[in-house]
Amino acid sequence: MEYLSLGVQVVAVVTQRSEKVRRYIEETGLPFHILVDDSRDVVKAYGVWHAVGFGAWNIARPALFLVDRQGIIRYSFVGSSQFEFPTHEQIVGAIVRLAADG
Repeated sequence: MEYLSLGVQVVAVVTQRSEKVRRYIEETGLPFHILVDDSRDVVKAYGVWHAVGFGAWNIARPALFLVDRQGIIRYSFVGSSQFEFPTHEQIVGAIVRLAADG
């Protein structure tokens, strides 16, 4: 999915079981790709996994990373709790800045 015609591709990473994720995608018709990280290797590599969270085990903090074409992280947001997310304005602003930097 190209976001705002700026050449940004959206990919979600989830650590839930793939069957639940597949059903959710079929039910909602999500317009972007989802990587099912059963092993939690990706969330650990990005530093957002933790073994114990509020009412859950082995979860990832809500996070957003903008990665350029060379694989360099240009923007990151990592929530301090399961309920903290960047605002739409923060996300769009970061995308616009990344696109302007080329």
